[in-house]
Amino acid sequence: MKKVLVFGGFGFLGYYLVKELLSRDFQVTVADIKDNIELKNDVTYLYCDISSKDNVVEVFDSNKFDIVYNLAGFANLDFAIKEPLKTMQLNIISNMYILDLCVKYKIDKFIYASSAYAMSNKGSFYGISKLASEKIIEEYNQKYDLNFVILRYGSVYSEKSYDNNYIYNLVKKAVYDGVINHSGDGNEIREYIHAGDAAKLSVDVIESNEFNNTHAVLTGTERMKRSELFDMINEILNNNLEINYSNNSYSKNHYKFTPYSFSPSLSRKLVANPHIDMGQGLLECIRAVYHKKW
Repeated sequence: MKKVLVFGGFGFLGYYLVKELLSRDFQVTVADIKDNIELKNDVTYLYCDISSKDNVVEVFDSNKFDIVYNLAGFANLDFAIKEPLKTMQLNIISNMYILDLCVKYKIDKFIYASSAYAMSNKGSFYGISKLASEKIIEEYNQKYDLNFVILRYGSVYSEKSYDNNYIYNLVKKAVYDGVINHSGDGNEIREYIHAGDAAKLSVDVIESNEFNNTHAVLTGTERMKRSELFDMINEILNNNLEINYSNNSYSKNHYKFTPYSFSPSLSRKLVANPHIDMGQGLLECIRAVYHKKW
């Protein structure tokens, strides 16, 4: 039974990743600043603020781990724009604390949660922080022979309430207020992937050496415009929504059709099969919101 350490294991994607690891009989330790009642009895939980080097050291001193995931740090682009210094501290320097200890403790494999924005000239400080961390990880591999897998996540969603779960928060606004407000023109294209599917792919990459020292893009199979997403939600809610487009500064920081803006390291795109289709995923989001409302 391999021992897996997950930084940020109780966050949005981390929740699904931990559940998937447990289902495949990995022994899981979660290092996070918050606890999770649902999962804490099935994992070893250690409080850890990754911006504290001492906290990170204490986590590595607690046990011998085979594989380390880092899902911690800022994952909200708009919040990162408001907090550039904190973004760089959490997404770059704190990641280096973890990398140093992975080398010291001879970890077999390091898995980093990056973003499609690492491939784009959009994304502002968030995208910059992810690309910088990717390059640093590659250098650790070159200098210290640390095996890695970099996972570039696209538009992940689920029925869980998290600050960075765009679709859930969109559905919540639609159900409670009867409105969808979008700051773009609605023609932006995304390939949405359910967090459960993303978690399965995130565990697949550690079960063989096929993906060692590579980059993988994790997106969905359903390519759609934002306006099509809004129309789908509206139809499920019996066409009672008001949908507003403001077409202001959205495109300054968010890509419109594709995140590919230049030529970083090549990626292998992973697609979940079978996967949770968009209609089913939206229904789960709506059920979850209605359940909380009533």
